[in-house]
This record gives sequence, C-alpha cells and structure tokens, in this order.
Amino acid sequence: MATKIDKEACRAAYNLVRDDNSAVIWVTFKYEGSTIVPGEQGAEYQHFIQQCTDDVRLFAFVRFTTGDALSKRSKFALITWIGENVSGLQRAKTGTDKTLVKEVVQNFAKEFVISDRKELEEDFIKGELKK
Repeated sequence: MATKIDKEACRAAYNLVRDDNSAVIWVTFKYEGSTIVPGEQGAEYQHFIQQCTDDVRLFAFVRFTTGDALSKRSKFALITWIGENVSGLQRAKTGTDKTLVKEVVQNFAKEFVISDRKELEEDFIKGELKK
C-alpha cells in the first residue's frame, strides 16, 4: 500500500518548530499504518533522542541555535532515523517516503540519515550544521 502524509497536521507541527517564539525545537513525523503523521514534539533535544529506538523509523525536524552571544541564528535539520532492527523492506521504503516529508519540510540547512545513536549527539549535528 502506498504511503500517504497528513500534510495539514504535519505542516502545523513543522511551523511550530520554525516559530522563534515557540518553545518547541523538534517534532517527529511517524508512521501510523501507511500514513505519515506528526509524532512527538518537545523543547529538549535529549527527549527527541529518546524517541529514536532500535525498532522504529521516523523523520524529525529540529531547530538548533548557533552562534555566540552577539549573533544567534536558528538552523534547521531534517533527520531520518532508521533503527537497527527495522526490516530491509521498511528501510528501503523510508527513502522514497522521505519525498512526502520534504513536500512539507522544505527549509532546512542540512539533511541527515542516521542509524547510529552516536551520530544523534547534539554536538555532532551542530558541528555538521556549522560547516
């Protein structure tokens, strides 16, 4: 069955992360049957990492604040998480399903496809965004 996306709900979650006045700095997009819907959201990056377990695949849109005291900037990352225990077929579908997510999540500095929890560390991602 072809994957679909709940564009309106996902766009609302996406805009929440993009809003500088919002405390929400991350949102996940998860599978509900064959439909991609907004998942969890939060103000602490560590809480996002807890969503990335070995048996799930999800997409995340995350806001990082970079710069120094004089010049702070928001940079955004699109993260595709594929847990180690996700089947080969689901892994393959995740790549094509990402195009649906990108119809909603259009503005980001860098895109990541991650299966290793070490690569989820905030310092690693921020370092990649600064490049």
